[in-house]
Amino acid sequence: MANRILPLRGAANPSSAREGTNPGSFANPAAVGGPLSFSSPDTPGMPAPSDKTAWDFLPAGWARDGERVSAPAGFAPVTQLESARLGVVTAEMRRVAEREPHLTPEQVRVEVASGRLIIPANKVHLGYRLDPMAIGRATKTKVNANMGASPVSSSTQEEVEKLHWSVRWGADTVMDLSTGGNLDECREAIVRNSTAPIGTVPIYSMIIGRKIEDLTESEIMKGLLHQAKQGVDYFTIHAGVLREHLPFVQKRLIGIVSRGGSLLAKWMLVHGKENPMYTHFDEICDIMREYDVSFSLGDGLRPGGLADASDQAQLSELETLGELTEKAWKRGCQVMVEGPSLATTTSRAASVLPRPRTTARPCSAT
Repeated sequence: MANRILPLRGAANPSSAREGTNPGSFANPAAVGGPLSFSSPDTPGMPAPSDKTAWDFLPAGWARDGERVSAPAGFAPVTQLESARLGVVTAEMRRVAEREPHLTPEQVRVEVASGRLIIPANKVHLGYRLDPMAIGRATKTKVNANMGASPVSSSTQEEVEKLHWSVRWGADTVMDLSTGGNLDECREAIVRNSTAPIGTVPIYSMIIGRKIEDLTESEIMKGLLHQAKQGVDYFTIHAGVLREHLPFVQKRLIGIVSRGGSLLAKWMLVHGKENPMYTHFDEICDIMREYDVSFSLGDGLRPGGLADASDQAQLSELETLGELTEKAWKRGCQVMVEGPSLATTTSRAASVLPRPRTTARPCSAT
């Protein structure tokens, strides 16, 4: 194979027995700025990806005329997405271009503005040691490291040591999934010492010392604000698991395998109310915009095995995540979506695609 030129876009199969190599493994030509930039073709017969991007979901009062965008008088951009939309190349975008030598700062800006690339960089963390990086279709593949103290093991000092070893051996982002010890102290120390973006699943810390059914909606909002103020760069929020989806789970072999998804499912069943992460999504956006915390919209109904793959529960949640992505874009927030593929989705696309596309994100057991 060393001397063989691989076919473009699966025109032929290089496997000698014409098996074992999927035509979808060959990428389309790069087209930065277009809806299919840095994409790979799907299995033959799949519907085409949606051509909708974050440009189609501007905040109220914004207007676009070709490549020119105008915001309401007196508006000052807060997030990387808002700056990118207004044509501003930030210092963080320039740093990303240095770390992604195949991209120029302007190309980074264009990809951020389209919603296909995010720069998880909390404004507080930027004041410490954060070295900005990017996640998206146009970037190099990223590796995430999961760590965290448990109720019976580890300490703040040990978690900071884990952080340093993770970054030393190539982790591009790190998630603090602590469920024990002094969570506040540990999270603060990790953020202050990390050059890589830090992510959390906020609901994990919200149930320390209490049952999930005792968690109030006001406590959820306070917890999110607190972690944003500490400098966390991205939150995994399982806002796409709705009450109407829960009956679909009963048909599954394995049920709900996401910890965040199962916690919120129990909250809904006990209270007989909708997922608070969904009903308060606009308020959550406002908190995350203030500090430029990126969304990692969690796939709380992902399948635990092939028997449950692409079932009604999974696809219904993915459609809701498309809706939430549009809402977050309209409020100026950066978004990536946990899930099955590597492109941007909207609810319009998710409603018709057997396998909706989602912005690339680092893998994590959330």
